[in-house]
Amino acid sequence: MMHKFKLAVLAVSLAVGAQAQDAPYQGYRIGPDDTIQVIVYGQSEFNVSTRVKHDGTIVMPLIGIVKAEGESNTTLARQITDKLVSGGYLKDPLVNIEIASYVSRTVNVAGNVGSSGIYPLDRPYHVLEILLKAGWVRGDAATFVYLRRDGEPVRTLVVEDLVRGGRDSDPMLQPGDTLFVPPAETFFISGAINGPGMKAILPGMTIRQAIALSGGVSASGSANKVGLIRGNGKEVDAEPSTKVENGDIIIIKERLF
Repeated sequence: MMHKFKLAVLAVSLAVGAQAQDAPYQGYRIGPDDTIQVIVYGQSEFNVSTRVKHDGTIVMPLIGIVKAEGESNTTLARQITDKLVSGGYLKDPLVNIEIASYVSRTVNVAGNVGSSGIYPLDRPYHVLEILLKAGWVRGDAATFVYLRRDGEPVRTLVVEDLVRGGRDSDPMLQPGDTLFVPPAETFFISGAINGPGMKAILPGMTIRQAIALSGGVSASGSANKVGLIRGNGKEVDAEPSTKVENGDIIIIKERLF
């Protein structure tokens, strides 16, 4: 009986979560420090451009303090319209609210992107969309992105999954989220190799793949004679199937004639 009860609770929770995810967008919710413009058509004396105070209010001519926090531009316009009518100031005003600057609901984008900064959530955004607004990940970036959200463990998102995967791989952002794109993990390859130097590590890369990425061994080199220096350790012999790690130094040795 208890098992059935737990299943029922789980089913209800999933249904509520699905409804919340599928709920239609109700518009940007105004918050403290946002700047808004109140326009009453044909009645310029009521027009106001103002910043929402920290207590979530604005001040309008004649009607005084109006609670703006949590309202959309539509609901705030309706609220101001009602106050103008009920106060006897205007009979049938036409009120419009424009949001001039979005400050209260933003996400932070940092690291190896085209343009890091603070981006407003003026509508619902997925991670992929904000990264595109930020100029996308640079060529020297890692193949993953960190998503930090208050009260939750840091989440690692694979860039390829953001592009190719479903919505589960590309979560919706929330105000206060931070996206950080770290620099690419790298290795250094030297010795009897056609393209020595610093290279970016691709997901799951082995030494054999690192050799191929570096143009293959030179005429005197051997793909099966590889030295590896990892961290502060000494050089050791390594198999071509060894996974490459950040900071590895790979030495391709010459073959014996």
